[in-house]
Amino acid sequence: MLKGIPKIISPELLKALSEMGHGDTLVIADGNFPSESIGKNAIVIRYDAIGVTPLLEAILELFPLDTYVQKPVSLMEVVAGDSVETPIWEEYKTCIRKVDARGDEVIENIERFAFYEKAKHAYLVIATSESALYANIILQKGVVV
Repeated sequence: MLKGIPKIISPELLKALSEMGHGDTLVIADGNFPSESIGKNAIVIRYDAIGVTPLLEAILELFPLDTYVQKPVSLMEVVAGDSVETPIWEEYKTCIRKVDARGDEVIENIERFAFYEKAKHAYLVIATSESALYANIILQKGVVV
């Protein structure tokens, strides 16, 4: 065990996060996301029985968001005609505001298939069992100072 590492962060996840460089991306995926097929060229780590929000909060304690891009956080946009509510996005915004002074300005919503394309280039995909719909999020790593 190490001091200062959130207990939810497994050794496998800690290793993957520390291997990431500036500009690399990670996906924290909900339970419906096709993690294995989208992440076939990435490291895929399963986090069953864990939701996205507690994992996001813990990762953001260790992981700086990229300050060289305007939108280092991407959310999957609700498909037109889908009447799904996305209250989990407010939880994400709260987590992000705690660690990045830019607040909600760092977040973009991107169309579903564009999100999948972006996710295919991620270094890391974390597959959770989150049941909220449209709960997928992509983070771009910044510089550790």
